[in-house]
Amino acid sequence: MTLFLDANVLFTAAHNPRGKAALVIDLGREGHWEIYSSAYALEEATRNLAWKFPESLEALRALARVVQFVQQATGGASPPGLAKKDRPIFQAAAARKATHLLTGDLKDFSPLMNRPEETSGMRIQTVSDFLDGLGEH
Repeated sequence: MTLFLDANVLFTAAHNPRGKAALVIDLGREGHWEIYSSAYALEEATRNLAWKFPESLEALRALARVVQFVQQATGGASPPGLAKKDRPIFQAAAARKATHLLTGDLKDFSPLMNRPEETSGMRIQTVSDFLDGLGEH
């Protein structure tokens, strides 16, 4: 499996190192799956942590050493209706051929969650949904 993490997953993992988002990264470090994100997502997570929880920035830097970062894909297709701000995340995940895009952005990604037929085979899920679904595999 190849997981692509949205900015809010990086943010959450750094702010709550005992939570589910951090667990996903820890299990990736142990070799259960590959973990990717993008510089675009890292910048957003850094900016939001600096504003809300600056004490968590060091944890984010540590996580950034575990996650593999891909170049931003440009011009790739995005599902219809996806917000412009989320297209770079989707395009980078698709370019990396991620099996899963993990996000907490229910506002913008909700219509596409668990609908791989609309997202070129990629499953968009929350971290909780992803972890809950592991028992099915």
